[in-house]
Amino acid sequence: MQRIMLATDFSERSDRALRRAVLLAHQTGAVLDLLHVVDDDRPRRIVDHELADTRLLLRDLAQSLQDVDGIRCETSVTLADPFSGIVKAAAERGPDLLVLGPHRRQVLRDAFIGTTAERTIRSVDCPVLMVNGPPVGPWRHVLLTTDLSDASRMALSRFARLDLAASARCSILHVFEATVLRLAMAGTVAGADRESFLSGQRNTSRRELAEFLEGLSPLQADLHVRHDESDCATEVLTAAREFNADLLVVTAHGKSALARMVLGSVTSDILKSAEIDVLTLPVKQK
Repeated sequence: MQRIMLATDFSERSDRALRRAVLLAHQTGAVLDLLHVVDDDRPRRIVDHELADTRLLLRDLAQSLQDVDGIRCETSVTLADPFSGIVKAAAERGPDLLVLGPHRRQVLRDAFIGTTAERTIRSVDCPVLMVNGPPVGPWRHVLLTTDLSDASRMALSRFARLDLAASARCSILHVFEATVLRLAMAGTVAGADRESFLSGQRNTSRRELAEFLEGLSPLQADLHVRHDESDCATEVLTAAREFNADLLVVTAHGKSALARMVLGSVTSDILKSAEIDVLTLPVKQK
């Protein structure tokens, strides 16, 4: 990994993302690119004043990180709205990883996800890390997720090449559907028959997951399957809590026109609710 881009608004949320980005830069030897977007849809004198302040803040921050943490830093300021400014900067500078702070956990959190983080993930070609957990050290347990698709295989192969969690334990989770149990007559299935059916489905899903993982060398991970008893996002988040994972890895499917309009609902729900770091991987190769 050569370049990590951090989009900062100098808030406490961004400070958390900054510390994680610094840890990753130490680990990988990457340059840390500090980005701030100045909203230019305001009177010119206000924009000019914020530009001057931003350049000073970024310069001082970069100097401090270089002096104290030994991190190589570059800075950039973009005039735009936050979403388009981040996307433009990522396209121009080509980071290997884009780091964002967590979304605001408030009544309007869905609007925030829809207007900034989720839109950014839909629009950039690099992996995007949303930092939700406290950056106290390297990740200890990474939970990878897959639907066993070719898109997921491409994304997880990209994760393996990033080498972000070399010292962490890795688990890989597949949430399988049991369509029969969702049918109208499912309530008539006896408990023993239901468990026998699910046991067979688990065995099949585990075998499919093992075959899937064989093609992802050198990725090594413990295998886990779960029944989609509620919804997929809930099962993933429940598993993350049970495993005490501190990084959750999900896939943003495709870059088609439709995919750009609507991010997969599972990934979207995870981004809104996760209390741990979430790394979203694009399918498209750089």
